[in-house]
Amino acid sequence: MAAPIIRLKKLKKAERGTEITLYINDDSEEFLEAARIKTMLDKYCKFLPVTVMFEDKAINNTQPAWKKKPADLTTEDYNAFYKELYPFNDNPLFHIHLNVDYPFNLTGVLYFPKHKPNADLMQKNKIQLYCNQVFVTDNVEGIVPEFLTLMHGVIDSPDIPLNVSRSYLQSDGNVKKISSHITKKVADKLEEIFNEQRADFETKWDDLNIFIKYGILSDDKFYDRAKNFCLLKNTDGKYFTFEEYKTLIQPNQEDKDKRTIYLYTNDAVAHHSLVEAAKNRGYDVLLMNGPLDSHFLNMIEQKMENASFARIDADVIDNLINKTEKAKSTLTEEQETTIKEVILSLVEKDKYTIQFEAMQPTDAPVTIAQNEFMRRMKEMSATGGGMYDWMNTMPENFNMIVNANHPLVNKVLNISESDTQKSSMQHIIDLALLEKGMLKGPALTNFVKRNIDLMNQG
Repeated sequence: MAAPIIRLKKLKKAERGTEITLYINDDSEEFLEAARIKTMLDKYCKFLPVTVMFEDKAINNTQPAWKKKPADLTTEDYNAFYKELYPFNDNPLFHIHLNVDYPFNLTGVLYFPKHKPNADLMQKNKIQLYCNQVFVTDNVEGIVPEFLTLMHGVIDSPDIPLNVSRSYLQSDGNVKKISSHITKKVADKLEEIFNEQRADFETKWDDLNIFIKYGILSDDKFYDRAKNFCLLKNTDGKYFTFEEYKTLIQPNQEDKDKRTIYLYTNDAVAHHSLVEAAKNRGYDVLLMNGPLDSHFLNMIEQKMENASFARIDADVIDNLINKTEKAKSTLTEEQETTIKEVILSLVEKDKYTIQFEAMQPTDAPVTIAQNEFMRRMKEMSATGGGMYDWMNTMPENFNMIVNANHPLVNKVLNISESDTQKSSMQHIIDLALLEKGMLKGPALTNFVKRNIDLMNQG
């Protein structure tokens, strides 16, 4: 678009003031539409300190919440201002009022919005930057710490250079101080609410945890504060700090090497039988189903001593927390070979590694598991893992664990007719795949049909 041509001329006016007349080209007449003008005024003039009139109505708020004293505002006032900024959003979880005049000038109100569990972490254009109530941008990366760009609200500062590169911004002394101050204020607010209103904090944790975990992952100084109020939630819906949970599980969830094992699931419904098996042994299971949890667990493990996280479906429960030397399979080498050959004739050979375990007769006859490290690396790659991108090229591989002590396994061994033996083993494998959520398509159809046939025979 060509630069506008500006002409100045003197006018005789009855009142003091300046008139600006804009002449619109024929191909830009859309900018004369009232709705288009109103949209632009709402974005760029919404909080100008002088009244802006449009169609005989004042369209701006000259005294927005961030210009007022916190003592003069109620929670309802802050929520009303939030609705003014984001009309279609639910009320926020908390707010933070910024008001600094030394060693830099900064005012504003920041909000913790409600986020869906799998929120788009790339949506970082909700904080608006103003300079003396004049809108500048809604892209505040480089000014606000990255993890806080998930927040909503307004910051206003005349001390932020506006027309320089982002690399210059990141090295500017005032910007660094402002960034550090905002991080500290957020940590102060969260710790204050946790200490004074823990029950309320817990009710909001499912919405709030994405901010805290993102902060822990991206800012070591924030981690130092957040480790005191970051919560772990178990499958019973109870909440614990890191220290509280360690105290809870350490006596019972230590393996033979004195390593504390934190069991978790990303889907308590899908893993219900596995969670129950763990509880029957007196173990506790965490619920970790957020988009950042694979990265979060990986980092927290590095901070802990003699501890690791294991998803409940990564192996059979007695291998996840191995308290004694593993019992050897009760099957002979020949019997194991027979079962293994039958299984490999029914599944993709490159996809499964067959192993035999001496488990309880009441445990499942066959269990499908996936190595914790490999699965977690793939999940981290899928959510922007960077250095883990190469994991996407690795084929999926699972362990198929056969319970050597299960009566059905011995029953299959004693079937002499090959087709019947394979059919029985297929049914056992399908049950394991069904529990893992891996039985789909024609295999699921055949499984249902086979069950109907068995019921008709009965």
